[in-house]
Amino acid sequence: MCRIYNLSISICRLPIPKLEDTINRYLAAQKPLLNEEEYRNTEKIARKFEAGEGRLIHRDLLEHDRLNKHTSYIAGPWYDMYLSARDPIVLNYNPFITLNPDPKPEYNRQIVRATNLVVSSLKFLNSLKNNYLRPDIYYVNRKWGQSKVFKHFIRILPPSISWYGAYLVNAYPLDMSQYKSLFNSTRIPNLSKDALFTSEFARHLLVMRNGHLYVFEVLDAFGNILHPSEILAHLTQIIHDADRLPKFELCYLTTEDRNTWATLRQELVQKGNEENLKKIDSAVFCLCLDRASPQNELELTHCFLHGYGFNRWFDKSFSLIVTSDGTAGINFEHSWGDGIAILRFINEVYRDSTEHPALVPQASPALFVTSCDKLEFNMDHTITSAISAARQKFDQKRGMFCVKTLKYKKFGKQYLINQNLSPDAVFQLACQMAVYHQYGKLLPSYEACSTAAFKHGRTETIRPTSVYTKKCTVAFIDQRGKHSTEDMRNMIDECSKYHRRLQLEATLGQGFDRHLFALKYLVQRRGGRMPDIYNDPAYKNINHIIISTSTLGSEAINHGGFGPVVPDGFGVGYNMFEDWVGSIITSYLEKDSEELIKYLEYTLNDIYDVLEGRSLK
Repeated sequence: MCRIYNLSISICRLPIPKLEDTINRYLAAQKPLLNEEEYRNTEKIARKFEAGEGRLIHRDLLEHDRLNKHTSYIAGPWYDMYLSARDPIVLNYNPFITLNPDPKPEYNRQIVRATNLVVSSLKFLNSLKNNYLRPDIYYVNRKWGQSKVFKHFIRILPPSISWYGAYLVNAYPLDMSQYKSLFNSTRIPNLSKDALFTSEFARHLLVMRNGHLYVFEVLDAFGNILHPSEILAHLTQIIHDADRLPKFELCYLTTEDRNTWATLRQELVQKGNEENLKKIDSAVFCLCLDRASPQNELELTHCFLHGYGFNRWFDKSFSLIVTSDGTAGINFEHSWGDGIAILRFINEVYRDSTEHPALVPQASPALFVTSCDKLEFNMDHTITSAISAARQKFDQKRGMFCVKTLKYKKFGKQYLINQNLSPDAVFQLACQMAVYHQYGKLLPSYEACSTAAFKHGRTETIRPTSVYTKKCTVAFIDQRGKHSTEDMRNMIDECSKYHRRLQLEATLGQGFDRHLFALKYLVQRRGGRMPDIYNDPAYKNINHIIISTSTLGSEAINHGGFGPVVPDGFGVGYNMFEDWVGSIITSYLEKDSEELIKYLEYTLNDIYDVLEGRSLK
């Protein structure tokens, strides 16, 4: 198999857009959000920036990028942005993804599925460590992805030119540098700015059950995986041992704001708990065996997104969660990496655990295994009081947090593809219309897009709100019945084409958000005067993201979600399945969330009627 870095070493660097292109794209995104007077003022400020101090800062950014060819211009600032944030990471940053059930029902017993997922995860880890993980490649023509000739061709090419070899057949290698932080990694709370920790040698698994923490080795010194029956035995021991709740659940401290948690962690170290904390930090990953059995998507979302603050160590790079009915999923810390790395991991682990399960349901646990190491902590009144306060604070915030779900079954991805439309564009258009119905205006929106096609790329922003979506929205709502069905259909087509263009630009590193962010970061680092463009109310408004959206599609995934990024906003996770559309909307505004879901279904119906040639009533 190909070595993991054969393609990654030679991958192209993330480009810095031309300043004039960034300003043009920025103004295009602002236009549908501003009235004429506001837009003229913002345009004046932006053009002044482009011609004056912006040009000088941009020149400095280019020079800084030239001197740091080992990485991308956005990587450092992006890590700093995440790690310097002082808000709690749960609800604010950590997303979740749930897996589909194992196709064989008998394999969905909690302890069986947990064992199989652990073994498959460790196989992935070993492939990664031994440089035998198949490289991430986006194939324009998917037949090349199955071609043994192509794989052999790429494998024998020198790393310095393998990237070009892939490009010859329209295959685009993706950056995989984030994978090094997938395992044995934890975000460590520090005052002012956190740190990412990764252990190279730890071989133990962290398991949580009922708020208790356990560790046991799952790899030997040569990387061999513990026999599945022994893993099963350890997990059985843990379930039997953790039959009662601890008096104080230490894990609640990971729900605290980062400065508070950093101070309390130092208290724990001073009380002699440093070794236990090291075992948590260095563990391969965290397995959470929950007693809960979520009955619907609403309960499932609460369980996997925040777990009610309980039985989770939110700082771990990722936690594999398995509920009592065998439902499985991932909650991951976001600073180290993005959805594309987690998606690859989930796809491979799901496929391996369902197609090549290490354990059959009838298997018995090994009879003779050493006991797990249960982590016991020394806690004084300061720590126990802090745990109680953290629990109370989190419960209060969770009480304000609401989740709404949508299953729209009139059409899905395949229907829209057959209509020569972008499924993503249609959902984003429906969101714009729903917001307009609810608020009487368009609001700042955000769609995450990966820039993994470039070395150390992270994400770029797609701005779904455009002059095209505004025109279409006004026609569907304010001017309802005044346009022919054919004209309405043409407007949807225009929105789809423009959205595809925005997607392509963002994927190629040609958005405007990361560029403006990097320029601002450079000014802040130097302590200079902040340019007027960043103090413009329009700039602050467009970056107060009311509608934050993201999607990850895969046969392994049931659904996913995340919290809103601003207190008065919405987190919109969605999947376009073959014949239906699923969405999970989170917010601190329950009534507004109910209305948004209602209007989203309403606008999807409107779009469907137009696509079917029916006039709107």
